[in-house]
Amino acid sequence: MSRKTWVQAICAAGLAVAATALTVSGAQHWTAEAVLSMMDKSARDFRTLTADVQHIKYTDVVKDTSTETGQMWVRRDEKMRIEIQKPDPRTILRSGDSLYVFNPKINRVEEYDLGKNRSMVDQYVLLGFGTRSENIKKNYLVAVNGEQELDGKRTVVIELTPISPQIRDQITKIQMWIDQASWLPIQQKFFEAGSGDYFIFKYSDVRKNLNIADSRFKADWPKNATKVKPRG
Repeated sequence: MSRKTWVQAICAAGLAVAATALTVSGAQHWTAEAVLSMMDKSARDFRTLTADVQHIKYTDVVKDTSTETGQMWVRRDEKMRIEIQKPDPRTILRSGDSLYVFNPKINRVEEYDLGKNRSMVDQYVLLGFGTRSENIKKNYLVAVNGEQELDGKRTVVIELTPISPQIRDQITKIQMWIDQASWLPIQQKFFEAGSGDYFIFKYSDVRKNLNIADSRFKADWPKNATKVKPRG
C-alpha cells in the first residue's frame, strides 16, 4: 500500500476539529529542549488516554472543509479505539499491526495490515501522547513558535519538520499546541505537501491513565459484516 494511501487511510480513521481563535499570550521563552523535557516527564508514566476528538479537513482547490467528531480510547500496548459519531458513524480499531474500520451504514469492515508502513503510521497517529523526545528528535526538526491560549488553556506551540524526504513528500510540517498543565497535545495541524491542504486534530476532556478494560478494544461489530482488505 502506498504512503499516500496510508496517510489518507489514517486521516479517514481520524477525527475532527473545529477552527479555534488563538490569542498570543506573551513573548516566547521556551526552548525546544525545555518543551521536549517536559513532554518526556509526561510520557514516562503514560499508560492510557481518553478524549473527545474533532477533526477538520481543508481542501484548498475547492475551498471545502469537512468535520467529524467522536471519542477515542488509547492504551500504551498499541491498542486504540475511535468512535466517530458525527456526521457518519464508524469505528476505527487498532491492535498492534492490525487496523480495522467498521462502517455500520453498509455493515462493512475494512482491515489493514500496517506491516512495513507501521513506523510511518505511528508518526501521525497520537503524536505526542506518550512519545519520548528521542523519537521526536530522531524523526523531526523541532522549533518553538511561542505561547498561545487555546480554549482557555495556556499552550506552547511547537513546529515539527520531518527529516525523512519520504515523509516530507506527504507532510511538510506539523504544528502542535502543548498544554502546559498536562504537557499533552490539545491540537495538531498537519500541512500536506504540494497543496494548500491541511487537517487538524483537536482534543478535549483529555483524561490520562484511567483504567480502560480489554473489552473496549474488542471487534464488536456484527458477525455478518462484510470483510474486505483494501489494497493500494
